[in-house]
Amino acid sequence: MSLSFSYRHLYYFWVVGKEGGMSRAAERLGMAVQTVSTQVRELERSLGVELLKPAGRKLVLTEAGVAALQQADLIFQLGEQLPALVRDAVSVPVLRLSIGTSDGLSKLMVHRLLQPVMGVPGMRLHCHEGEFDDLLADLALHRLDLVLADRPAPANPNIKVYSHALAVSALAWYGTPALIAEASVDFPHSLARVPVLLPSAHSAVRARLELWFEREGVKPCVVGEFEDSALLNTFAAGGMGVFPAPERVHEELTRSVGVERIATCHGVEECFFAIGNEKKVQHPLLQRILQKES
Repeated sequence: MSLSFSYRHLYYFWVVGKEGGMSRAAERLGMAVQTVSTQVRELERSLGVELLKPAGRKLVLTEAGVAALQQADLIFQLGEQLPALVRDAVSVPVLRLSIGTSDGLSKLMVHRLLQPVMGVPGMRLHCHEGEFDDLLADLALHRLDLVLADRPAPANPNIKVYSHALAVSALAWYGTPALIAEASVDFPHSLARVPVLLPSAHSAVRARLELWFEREGVKPCVVGEFEDSALLNTFAAGGMGVFPAPERVHEELTRSVGVERIATCHGVEECFFAIGNEKKVQHPLLQRILQKES
């Protein structure tokens, strides 16, 4: 960066402005009056404007001088804060954690799985959402520290990643109050009458739901399929249809989405895995997450 003036000259001018004169500024700086005056004149020459003008036996700020002093105030106030900021940066090391989440995974469940690291001093969390295979590729290239998904990583001799089981949750059916009454009558056969929202086929739990429908002898009235769980919740909150969700986030779901539980989806569970590059995890934040396996 090229500057047309010296910050040293600006500092001397700033002290003159704050002290109200050359003599007092020179006394504060421990310098000769002539030296301070010369530094201020150098600043004026650099800027091409007059910053101080005689007023009787005193010097006062010109309009340009007032503007320069205001900016100098900001500059040197920030400068005074610099040592403390640098010390804080050294004393509180940043712990970066890059997490990839499969797009079909319940966002509420992701939040619960990451609770063990919430509030850790100095943590900086980066969350990336994407398709399962893309996230595994980023993990293999060390662009991510961990991937949260609804299935373990497939066996691949070319990619050394390890799957850690984190949690299992039963599924339940939920809906808005307007749909609860009809959906509750003769459940689960009522799912052939009321509109149903489902995760798309790329979600691991979708295959389990299809088997459950077959076992119960139900042909659901599907009106929407979603790859993104948050988008599914948004349409469900608007009353578009009933939907399945992990029971482990029941309280968060009913509070944030405004839905109620219809019934448990007996025999259907959703699994949650943490996939990492190391069999024995060294990252201190990842250790916290994996220690909460249940």
